[in-house]
Amino acid sequence: MLRIENLEKRYRNSDKLAVDGVSLHVGEGEIFGFLGPNGAGKSTTIKCVCGILPFEKGRIEICGKDLARDPIGAKMQMGYVSDNHAVYDKLTAREYVNFMADVYGVGAADRKARSEKLVELFGLGDAYDSEIKTYSHGMKQKICVIGALVHNPKLWILDEPMTGLDPKSSFELKELMREHCKEGNSVFFSSHVLEVVEKVCDHVAIINGGRMIADFGIDELDDIKRNSSLEDVFLTLTDGSASAQNDGATEAR
Repeated sequence: MLRIENLEKRYRNSDKLAVDGVSLHVGEGEIFGFLGPNGAGKSTTIKCVCGILPFEKGRIEICGKDLARDPIGAKMQMGYVSDNHAVYDKLTAREYVNFMADVYGVGAADRKARSEKLVELFGLGDAYDSEIKTYSHGMKQKICVIGALVHNPKLWILDEPMTGLDPKSSFELKELMREHCKEGNSVFFSSHVLEVVEKVCDHVAIINGGRMIADFGIDELDDIKRNSSLEDVFLTLTDGSASAQNDGATEAR
């Protein structure tokens, strides 16, 4: 579903790489957690995968489509939820979801069925025809999730998706991730909530200082450090501290 090979990204006026030779593979039906301290390069990597940021070296394939050679074809396979719920505030939620459906060429019947299911799931029915600028942080996050799923993407990319969500909505989002993968799709997401990652993910990669320092299946935790949680392994591998800030080349936010 996602293949990253030797990805390199350097920010202007920096002599260090923000992403330094990152390689990883996300398989079909897999929930893949992407972890790292603040400034490690997580969001930078994700923004490169989504085509938001250019990169100097490497190769990114989404469902077999090369992002550099066929950017539209690659992007049609993904749905992206950013960490800052970037939406058009002057649109109503319904208008925003319909706009996203138009971008991805979703027919009337499919968009209606998918959006109604998700709106009901997240309890947005009463506010669906209100302007997004009246929404709370958590409500904006929910509408971003709906907009990213309305075209039923093969690869769902989430950057800190639990931020601002209440416990019920967080639970529903985790269930959506599992349901999405049961249908043969995949989820690639970053999070600082290690308990959630350990519970829902099949595979985990850890980045620190722009470099990959670990890549393993959740069932391999005991082999890495006997009788340990993901938190124990993460703190051990990253020395329990935030990574270097790459002389200003921190994650794009």
